[in-house]
Amino acid sequence: MERRTIAVLEGDQTGQELLEEALRVLEPGVTGLELEFRRFDLSLENRRRTENRVVHEAAAAMRECGYGIKAATITPERAGDVGSPNALLRKDINGTVIVRTGRRIPGVNPLPGVHAPISVVRMAVDDAYGAEEWREGEGVDEVAYRTERISRRVCRGVAEFAFIHARRMRAKVFGGPKWTVSPVYEGMLKEEMDRAAEKNPDVRYEPQLIDATYALLLSTYGEPLVIPTLNRDGDCLSDMVLQMFGSIAGAESLLIALDEEERPQTVMAEAPHGTAPSLEGKNIANPMAMILAGAALLGFFEDEQAGRVSRAIYESTFETVLDGVKTADLGGSATTTEFTDEVIRHVRNKLEVWSALA
Repeated sequence: MERRTIAVLEGDQTGQELLEEALRVLEPGVTGLELEFRRFDLSLENRRRTENRVVHEAAAAMRECGYGIKAATITPERAGDVGSPNALLRKDINGTVIVRTGRRIPGVNPLPGVHAPISVVRMAVDDAYGAEEWREGEGVDEVAYRTERISRRVCRGVAEFAFIHARRMRAKVFGGPKWTVSPVYEGMLKEEMDRAAEKNPDVRYEPQLIDATYALLLSTYGEPLVIPTLNRDGDCLSDMVLQMFGSIAGAESLLIALDEEERPQTVMAEAPHGTAPSLEGKNIANPMAMILAGAALLGFFEDEQAGRVSRAIYESTFETVLDGVKTADLGGSATTTEFTDEVIRHVRNKLEVWSALA
């Protein structure tokens, strides 16, 4: 494989510590891949110091190299502060979709009937986020307004990628917006879902209204699913889906910018959890999700060797748990570094065995 560059977006508190664990797994000495890590300090302190310039620099680097991996960061609540780096990154790389995938972890009990992975593919921009809001009137006559927008381009990107992702997962495209109540606004996404279904007849397709989607997920038959959604619908739904598996430790989150032909152009991987300040410096946090984020990123390299390493990291992470090496959140006593050490051992062994069988 030719040398690839990954933009590394450093973060805050335990988020940064877990990023370093994921990078240990991705090291060339472990994977055999020629990877260069280009680092950017997106800690709250540095974002304030640079007035978010470092966030824009990181986004530019991701657009240039095509890949990024990001630690969890703090978003300050005070108005007029630096705000959310994720919002800036989505805008700067022209993000189209956010993909969050929940998986069953060995030894962790999911909801009854939940077995196979479930991915939520949501809009990365538009809809309720960034909408213009205002109020008019006073007292009980006060009225609140909001103006939202979605674009055909983003709806098409969500729908097309959902079917591409479902084919890769051998999954069914399931769910959708509330197109019956909002045929003009939410119906635009449904139109693009139907269009993508016609283009991909080999992928199973079962459209459902968003409220029915929530209800039916609680009586799932355990098959793999990919759920395309509007931005806010997906934000809410993905939180529920990840918890259905009993822990978010087996999940990763991807921000993807698609090109004119709906192919991934820029991919940023991260864990779906926050900065966990209470765990900082204790070496007890679970690095699984951050390690899986690195594995997911390699899967977009379109290279056979990188794909093999991606699979090795996925398998090794779950096998480590199956072997009884677990951090405290999963009922074990392993430290953060001990868990990562075991994953690295498994990865090296797998790649060595597979190379002998090639």
